[in-house]
Amino acid sequence: MSAKLEALCQNLNECLGDRLQSLKVAFGEVTIEVDAAEYLSVMQTLRDAPELAFEELIDLCGVDYSTYANVPRSGPRFAAVSHLLSISKNWRVRVRCFAPDDDFPSLPSVTSVWNCVNWFEREAFDLIGIVFPGHDDLRRILTDYGFIGHPFRKDFPVSGYVEMRYDPEQQRVIYQPVTIEPREVTPRIVREATYGDVDHA
Repeated sequence: MSAKLEALCQNLNECLGDRLQSLKVAFGEVTIEVDAAEYLSVMQTLRDAPELAFEELIDLCGVDYSTYANVPRSGPRFAAVSHLLSISKNWRVRVRCFAPDDDFPSLPSVTSVWNCVNWFEREAFDLIGIVFPGHDDLRRILTDYGFIGHPFRKDFPVSGYVEMRYDPEQQRVIYQPVTIEPREVTPRIVREATYGDVDHA
């Protein structure tokens, strides 16, 4: 581990203390995990502590860990994962926080810490279904106004539940149940009968 990563890990441990659930270093990147109850205060500390100085939030995304890496998971299902950058210190950290309730995933909004997270939290709400109390304008950002469900959840069907089309008789766009039949596509491979035959070559 580089001296810079060691310094970052030490500063994170000193500044966050018991609020850190875990701290891992892999592939030259630091990932910390925090409890939902401590999430907002930890994010405030990450920005304001001079030893850390994470002035910029680069990204926040919602993740459904129900079958992460094709392995069933025990424990909370949904998490918000943020990437923070310190321009003055030239280091980065990944922050993961799991929503405690799978039926109604909810985490505090961090728009009061970084206002640039506004659209990221809306995207996590829209696609994964994580609610961010404290967000001033939490509404869908990518799906249609009448969309039902959250399309990036692992249990959401690939074809969705409804489709829309233009109806020339009604002269408007209408919604209807999906008419696509689910099917499994098996690729057809055609080769010569002597393909791979050493004697034939």
